[in-house]
Amino acid sequence: MTNEKIKLRVTETGQTIEVVVMSKRPNAIQVVIGEGVHNVKCDLTPTRNGMAYAGSVMGREVVYERSRKQVEAEIEMLNPNVRKPRRY
Repeated sequence: MTNEKIKLRVTETGQTIEVVVMSKRPNAIQVVIGEGVHNVKCDLTPTRNGMAYAGSVMGREVVYERSRKQVEAEIEMLNPNVRKPRRY
């Protein structure tokens, strides 16, 4: 199993960091920043206008610059069986 990785932007410095995704849903994305003993979990939630996901790690704001619709499309592409209706 491969871990999905996404890039976040730290708003204070403008630098980008690559993080591992633990879970991805349209209403929240949970990521792990760092490796080993020095890792930190962070929840990213959609912004008010729905154009990005934002969260806070150790007092620093991080942003995933994808809209809610783009994230829903990514989820659908990664696992297309999630939304298919059941057949009896």
